[in-house]
Amino acid sequence: MIWKDREQSSNVDDRRYSNTSSSGGGGSMPSLGTMMFLFPIIKRLLGTKLGMGVVAIGAVAYFMGFNPFSSSSSSQSLSKPSAQEEEQAKFISTVLRDIEIVWGDIFKAHGSVYKEPKVVLYRGNTMGGCGEAKSDMGPFYCPADESVYIDLGFFDELQKKHNAGGDFAAAYVLAHEIGHHVQNRAGTLRKVHAAQGKVGEKDGNALQVRVELQADCYAGLWAAQAQKRFNMLEEGDIDEALNTASAIGDDTLQKEAQGYAIPDSFTHGSSAERSGWFRKGFEGGTLESCDTFR
Repeated sequence: MIWKDREQSSNVDDRRYSNTSSSGGGGSMPSLGTMMFLFPIIKRLLGTKLGMGVVAIGAVAYFMGFNPFSSSSSSQSLSKPSAQEEEQAKFISTVLRDIEIVWGDIFKAHGSVYKEPKVVLYRGNTMGGCGEAKSDMGPFYCPADESVYIDLGFFDELQKKHNAGGDFAAAYVLAHEIGHHVQNRAGTLRKVHAAQGKVGEKDGNALQVRVELQADCYAGLWAAQAQKRFNMLEEGDIDEALNTASAIGDDTLQKEAQGYAIPDSFTHGSSAERSGWFRKGFEGGTLESCDTFR
């Protein structure tokens, strides 16, 4: 993919240099049990001037970010990312900008305004609107804060474990997650969630598969529109995306993990479905070509 020396997005929240384990200052609140244990001690301290000073200092320290009740401080300095990881971060920012422009145009053509999501880059773990994000969760979209969370180490694992590498493989993954943001803005996620509450697990899983396949299709749609606008695709890019979609199909992952697949438990779709819907989006190039709910 041709991407260097091109415009980057301003919607990247880079947390890789400090691993934030809570969303606000002061860290996590002490538990009720801890408070009950400390209350008599605090009460005695408040009875003396020295004790009052100790309590005051402790309170100030807590609200400035030091939390003795947390197993780790709210922010932990991390080693500087490698040159390769820095290159990946720039790539993600560039692809995100392409995605913003393409979806902005599509929404405008349909008489709407595209609200750009954030992409949070982190290492290990961080906190967000959907709770704690951990690297072993893989990239995901959080509707609560309209953000995509990515530990860049995921792409190395994708190559090592599934032989699904290449820069456009990463572009496909990001475009898929942003596809969920499009679904969120369109009200699709809300409607599916409501429908899932009225059916059993099997049918609920089937609905979730349709959501994921539509996001795959949206990724293909983006690739088609971006190629028309930026002419950024190189030979082999689409194959990288198709290979990645196939590598992370539910049937492939389940067979790798346990030797067999259970279709009723699929939540993202089979390898053939995932690569097939990406191709439909790329070849169709319209929202109408991505209706997985028909």
